[in-house]
Amino acid sequence: MTSPQGLTAAEVAARRQQGKINRPPKSPTKTVGEIVRDNVCTYFNLVFLVLAVMLALVRSWLNMGFLMVVVCNTVIGVAQQLRAKHTIDALTLVSARKVRCLRGGTWTECLSEELVQDDVVEFAAGDQIVADAVVLDGEAQANESLISGEARAVAKRPGEELRSGSFLAAGRCTARLTHVGAESYANRLTDAARRDGHKVPKGEMMRSLDKLIRGIGLMLVPVGAALLYKQYVALAMDLRSSVEGTVAALVGMIPEGLYLLTSVALAVGMIRLARRRVLTQDMNCIETLARVDVLCVDKTGTITESVMVADDPVPLRGQPGLDDILQDYYGAEQPDNDTGRALKERFGAGAAARQPLRSIPFNTAYKYSAKTFGAGQTYVVGAPDVLAGDRRGELAPALAPLLAQGRRVLLLARYNGELPAEPGPLAPEQLVFLALLPLQNRVRPDAPETFAYFARQGVQIKVISGDAPAAVSHVAAAAGIAGAQRWAGAAALTDEGALARAAEEWTVFGRVTPEQKRKLVGILQAKGHTVAMVGDGVNDVLALKDADCGIAMASGAQAASQIAQLVLLDSDFSVLPHVVAEGRRVINNIQRSASLFLVKNIFSLLLALISLGLPVGYPFQPLQLSLIAAVTIGLPSFVLALEPNRDRVQGRFMHNVLHAALPGGLTDFLLVLLAQGIAYSLGLSAEARATVCTLTALTVGVLILLRVCRPFTPLRRALWGSCTVLGYAGAVLLARWLELVPLPGRGLALLAAVLASAPFVLGGFTRLVDAAWDAARAWRRAHRKTS
Repeated sequence: MTSPQGLTAAEVAARRQQGKINRPPKSPTKTVGEIVRDNVCTYFNLVFLVLAVMLALVRSWLNMGFLMVVVCNTVIGVAQQLRAKHTIDALTLVSARKVRCLRGGTWTECLSEELVQDDVVEFAAGDQIVADAVVLDGEAQANESLISGEARAVAKRPGEELRSGSFLAAGRCTARLTHVGAESYANRLTDAARRDGHKVPKGEMMRSLDKLIRGIGLMLVPVGAALLYKQYVALAMDLRSSVEGTVAALVGMIPEGLYLLTSVALAVGMIRLARRRVLTQDMNCIETLARVDVLCVDKTGTITESVMVADDPVPLRGQPGLDDILQDYYGAEQPDNDTGRALKERFGAGAAARQPLRSIPFNTAYKYSAKTFGAGQTYVVGAPDVLAGDRRGELAPALAPLLAQGRRVLLLARYNGELPAEPGPLAPEQLVFLALLPLQNRVRPDAPETFAYFARQGVQIKVISGDAPAAVSHVAAAAGIAGAQRWAGAAALTDEGALARAAEEWTVFGRVTPEQKRKLVGILQAKGHTVAMVGDGVNDVLALKDADCGIAMASGAQAASQIAQLVLLDSDFSVLPHVVAEGRRVINNIQRSASLFLVKNIFSLLLALISLGLPVGYPFQPLQLSLIAAVTIGLPSFVLALEPNRDRVQGRFMHNVLHAALPGGLTDFLLVLLAQGIAYSLGLSAEARATVCTLTALTVGVLILLRVCRPFTPLRRALWGSCTVLGYAGAVLLARWLELVPLPGRGLALLAAVLASAPFVLGGFTRLVDAAWDAARAWRRAHRKTS
């Protein structure tokens, strides 16, 4: 057992040597080894390695140039993710959990990872239990919903167990750690989840990319094998030409930089958010932010500053000694939230005259705390509408003006009955109303501008608070939230149907329980909304956990910061527009860049498949496609992916990408196929045919890049111009190594005709694809109506 003085330095050292230390949880970022492994050991890198070996066997060394692109992609990916890891790990250390710990008779603050078995620690409301423990002193209520799913708070008294992963909903206690590190309950659950293959769900963009990559990966082997057989056996081409054609077709089908580009864009997003003191605990949430169309916010600590100020009490009857009652009630208080601290500062600054004989900590379910000082001297403080019950009308004349001013109001009453053994509802008829205790929070200065931004972006705001609905409505109006006058009291929304109807119709919700907050988030999600939840309190934890993106204020409850995907380390609400804009930048730019990659993949796949039925081989060499990909896809996609983009995300990712890529892919395919066929009929050599096809594909790529860069900015104009110059200059200066040859007269005429038709063919396919997309959209709307 531990002495009342806590562990000595020697005892701490001995336990550390025995491994009885509370090892930190796994970092939210990958290890260096995992980052290197994930970027090097990929399916497509393996494919590229096999293709390089095939080229090496036929001594086609120059055509192995695509390996340089693979190496550069891998190095860039590793470097960016390592940079993001360093940034996020640094922020994680800053936001590390600190716990009050008793050692050698002195209370100090220790990081949770420095604690050892048998340490004596103190937990207050909002603190997450960092290791299994047993209560030594004090009373508290633990919420174990994060580990058991049961939202009801469980009373904890001396001798009872606290399980890691739970958090205190109310009260304060001293406890001794019994199981730490890997032996704790939370870590055992985490290990089991990892063994079961549990992963954080990916967003639509990443899921779509995964499906695309898997689909292409499955086609590579059969298409490659069939093409090699056809060229080497059916066409009797020499082995070197057959291998080069097959490798070129497969290289064209592989979106080698797309997945890397996505990882880099997300990593850069994490770094940019970190510069604004936003801790990203899940990279996938950056994508989710781009699609948020409903933002749920708590009132206190989000719309308003978290620091509360208590005003003068409003007496309800001629109760003598009101100041003495309040001084006794709050003099011995150890406040663990802003409301308690404000009341303590206002009424309990001096020494308490009496110590309570019994106390019930504040309970979020029944919304009161209570203290007994002797016979007939039991006092309760809590929410007036909850405590008063059917007697609410008696309070209305004094209460209504305070609520209209947006103040939070508590009721002080004497309770003439006996307090229940377990926290539960009190009989209103046993209450003697003594005074109203008004408090207020100041609206954050930047809140109106922040909410105006979301209104311009078409994002709905829902204010979900545990305070009185009229007070919440007043504060929401002061913050400039549209529809703040449409408020509802959640106590009246007793069934799922009423709650579901209110979720769409009303803007402000008051007297919302933690479970109702969670249900409101779920109802909005079920209606097709992407929901972000911003909160800072214990009562926000369930909603933060279930929201598509949970955002916590670091100044709030520790449990909220632990469960949220994003943590605002400076609790700066005005940073939220930048957070949402970063998500939009990532997904919009990746969507645009992905269309460039898919142009090449669509055209290469169609050309490879059609080549299986034609008496000619694949017209490209790997090095020729590498030049085209570098100047029309690789360089521009990385530049475009990192530029600002605050447009709202609309539609589904893969549908949008295919819509943008199909016209270019079909144009490339048709023009190259025609050029190859006509060149073959004109009797041009294989090298001449490859030259015509290469310059055709390069020109189509430049035209597609021109469309993607519109509307022009100085950066986009410079990008398009430099890529165009690099492409054609490379074709001329590197002609010898690219195996491009001077064309005879009929070859030049063919090339001129094909290039002149390229803008018109691209425009025609664009109109055709747009019409097909509009028809499909109209069909889906009609189908939904009939169904």
